[in-house]
Amino acid sequence: MPGAEVALIPASGDAAQTGVTDGAGVFRFERVAPGTYDIRTEFPGFTTNVSRVRVGGRAPAASKIVMTLEGVKQEISVTTGGAQTSASAAANLNAIAVDGDALDNLPVLDQDVVGAMTRFLDSTAIGTGGTTILVDGVEVNALAVSASAVQQIKINQDPYAAEFMRPGRGRIEIVTKPGGRDYAGTFNVRFRDSALYARNAFAATKPPQQRRIVEGTLSGPLGASTRSSFLLSGSYDAEDSQAVIFAQTPAGTLQANAPTPSRNELFSATWNRQQGERHTQSLRFSHLGQRNSSQGIGGVTLPDAAFDHSDREDELTFRQQTVLSPRLLHDIRFMFGVEYEPRASLNAAPRIVVQDAFTGGGAQNDQTRTERHFTLVDALTWSPGRHAVKAGINIPDWSWRGLDDRTNTSGTFFFSSLADYAAGRPYSLIAQRGDGHVAFLEKVVGLFAQDEIRLRPNLSLDVGLRYDWQSRFHDNDNFAPRASFAYAPGEGGRTVIRGGAGIFYDRTGPGPILDILRYDGLHLQRYVVTDPPYPNAVLDASAGAQPPSLVRLADDVAIPYMLQYSIGVERQLRPPTTLAITFVGSKGIDMFRSRDVNAPPPPDFAARPDRSHGVVRQIESAGTLDAASVQFTLRGQMTRLFNGSAEYSFGRAYNDTSGVGWMPPNATICRSSTRAPISTSGIASKRLVH
Repeated sequence: MPGAEVALIPASGDAAQTGVTDGAGVFRFERVAPGTYDIRTEFPGFTTNVSRVRVGGRAPAASKIVMTLEGVKQEISVTTGGAQTSASAAANLNAIAVDGDALDNLPVLDQDVVGAMTRFLDSTAIGTGGTTILVDGVEVNALAVSASAVQQIKINQDPYAAEFMRPGRGRIEIVTKPGGRDYAGTFNVRFRDSALYARNAFAATKPPQQRRIVEGTLSGPLGASTRSSFLLSGSYDAEDSQAVIFAQTPAGTLQANAPTPSRNELFSATWNRQQGERHTQSLRFSHLGQRNSSQGIGGVTLPDAAFDHSDREDELTFRQQTVLSPRLLHDIRFMFGVEYEPRASLNAAPRIVVQDAFTGGGAQNDQTRTERHFTLVDALTWSPGRHAVKAGINIPDWSWRGLDDRTNTSGTFFFSSLADYAAGRPYSLIAQRGDGHVAFLEKVVGLFAQDEIRLRPNLSLDVGLRYDWQSRFHDNDNFAPRASFAYAPGEGGRTVIRGGAGIFYDRTGPGPILDILRYDGLHLQRYVVTDPPYPNAVLDASAGAQPPSLVRLADDVAIPYMLQYSIGVERQLRPPTTLAITFVGSKGIDMFRSRDVNAPPPPDFAARPDRSHGVVRQIESAGTLDAASVQFTLRGQMTRLFNGSAEYSFGRAYNDTSGVGWMPPNATICRSSTRAPISTSGIASKRLVH
């Protein structure tokens, strides 16, 4: 069990020695005076173990400690052990770890624990598909248990682990609570009312608004069994909010409030079973549901341009751990989920956009998205001597996705002023025609192997290799080597020098693939008509319609990758408090961006080279990123009344792309250069959890 906190406590009452187990679960205390001691071992989800040993004139034999699953109380106190320096390559102290006890005490807005922890992420480490969220080691779209069922949240733990696709600052790892031996529960109620709100300056009257959140857990044994337990968790979030509308219409100024209610429910049920001494199994069903009414309005957007949105996701997760031998552990995790997400406009009329005045008509936002996804992690951990070897297969996404796109079929008319709207003179019309139904299978597969080597008690090395593959890309050589080390010079191990480097590959996510399939020239056509007749426009060349647009992949497109490297120093200020100072650098290579390869060329920028098409958006691997930062992380019990984590980061990043959908302002410049005009940003951020 790597990362377990171990304390050697003298029976005489003198100060205790503390440490952390390495990747093989091994700990060691040097220069121990003769006497009687207690060895206290703590690990999240397991009962604290206390073993008594007697030390004589000779070194005692190795102590083997067997941890048992925790019962009723799922508390991990950060005040007793605190943060400890360790020469294990995976025990970096610039990680952020918050346990269930701290989450209960933190004033997390609306119990959005994931949103609260995102402040500790690094935007340069987040992939194209967004932040990676792992629940009990399985990648998910969203957290499917209630906040009080979370036992621990970690960010940047073992940042160069080959098991994961993204670096430590690009992923959030969540550990959920197991069931207990006795019945126990938690119940929380949160309530907000607009009586305490300030009035919106654009509202004629303060609108009545209210939010109610009910959340809780229930756990315990199944019947009289001591080997089976359950955990039920759920929440219900009812928000009665209102949008403030302040618009200029032909009838005059419209200043009104419009209700935009939403309902969110979450339910999960977990079954855990210990089969003998070698097998542990768990099965979880989770349900997420959202119902959002009258969305997309407010400001200058009128109530008749609203749409309704709902989303339902059901997931089934299975996990089994098998101890094949004292040194060999098999861990398999499997998840299957189904998602259904429709959107429906409240008004089927064309959308009307009058600049600096109002947006009305219909929302033109009708679509239905479906998904069936499958995730698998199958790993073997082998601990021979000084090594801790872990290898396996990781399938973070194997999804059958479908989309019925009926957006903007009636079109959107654009007017430059209220006078032009009253006269029926739009300057532009954008509309879609064709078959908006697409379906595809997305496959993302990874293989990994890593070895944490304990070269000496104060020196460890972690080396790994990962291979990533994604369907629809002819890029099959995505090998990502990674390595990290930790060295504790001198006696006592109070100072640790830690460093590492690794390559991390990206993936597109479903968005770009859906664009390529929809706008391939055969399914959907997007038309732009200048000076169209209103309200009945004809979408062909005789009416001034521009040719339809396309989306395609560049012939030489490749999967982007990032090189990240770091070096830092960690210092044990006192037994429960540590300070880590880390320099982190990263370079992004072959980053995604888009470009209109059919843009009118200079000098007159008049006609497109291919007059049979309009915009031809080509997704390329031509972007770059260069970032560097210095991070200061303080963890542990800093004063008698304050414990937690505080982080300050200062850095800067240079890039010439903002993502796969970003297009340079001047596409013709990029034809002769793979580098677009550089944008720079200086970042100084403070992050604090207490």
